[in-house]
Amino acid sequence: MRYLTIGSDPARQRRVSQIALGAMLMGTQTDEETSFAILDRYAEAGGNFIDTANNYAFWINGTQGGESEQLLGRWLSSRGDSNELTIATKVGGRPPQPAKVLSEKLEGLSPQVIKESLARSLQNLGRDHVDVYYAHVPDPATPLEEQVEAFGSHAAEGTIGLVGLSNFWAWEIERARKLAAAAGLPGCEVLQHHHTYFRGRTDQGGLRSKDGSIGVTSGELLSYLRTEPGLTLVAYSPLLSGSYVRADKPLSELFDHAGTRKRQAALDEVVKETGATANQVVLSWLMGGAVPIIPLVGASSVAQIDETLASVDLELTADQRQRLDDAGGN
Repeated sequence: MRYLTIGSDPARQRRVSQIALGAMLMGTQTDEETSFAILDRYAEAGGNFIDTANNYAFWINGTQGGESEQLLGRWLSSRGDSNELTIATKVGGRPPQPAKVLSEKLEGLSPQVIKESLARSLQNLGRDHVDVYYAHVPDPATPLEEQVEAFGSHAAEGTIGLVGLSNFWAWEIERARKLAAAAGLPGCEVLQHHHTYFRGRTDQGGLRSKDGSIGVTSGELLSYLRTEPGLTLVAYSPLLSGSYVRADKPLSELFDHAGTRKRQAALDEVVKETGATANQVVLSWLMGGAVPIIPLVGASSVAQIDETLASVDLELTADQRQRLDDAGGN
């Protein structure tokens, strides 16, 4: 397994596996026995960074979420939870009442919601702290100063290890970090955004955004990360739900542009040369770049997590990486 240290404060930083395991569908779509088997296999291989959210996965059974956190709590209890595992969860995307579709109305990020949701997540997980706590999506209705103070205060008291932001614009990340520094509070040190080898279009509006594809890693965000070594990017959906390897999983319109065709050709070349799967090449490329990235990968079977874990042993040559990069920038 490869490892990275996240966080800049020695008292808070964590040494985590460079492949994170997403538990989004565990406890709902993925049954408990299978979920436990996947978690066990991941941990046996040296994986120690597990990700969930307080709203996972409300859309499966029409709830408010929490099933994934609860399953993780049962698994942690069954194996004798230790501080060696880094558990991340999120707040801000929970529907205010049971729902099956994501709507504009979410719980938000008011100090009261953060306090109550954190307490609920800790109860679900069976822990007295969460190692990484993300704001799941921006909440323009709550002043950023209040959000920063709430996260920073919980971090200062020890119920949060590292503060994270997910799906935020680069300017919001920078502003939040400056506000935290000015207040003498722990600020954001972990980001979670969508990132993969293919570049997604950033001009398409979406939920809660009329200005483009919020949450998609842009060149601007990558440039920001190059100048901020204290920040770590966790990349969600790096394998595009199977689209790299399955003909029955076509790419979304987010990747319908000329750059994708150039990158596909470069990827096909490296796959042929290495004998690895396209998924493994993509993961190796993400982990070994100039900006170290932690791919966040889900699995619905032990076979899937085994394929993912094998990417750790794939070392791309300098020439292969250069060709992948030159097909559209890294």
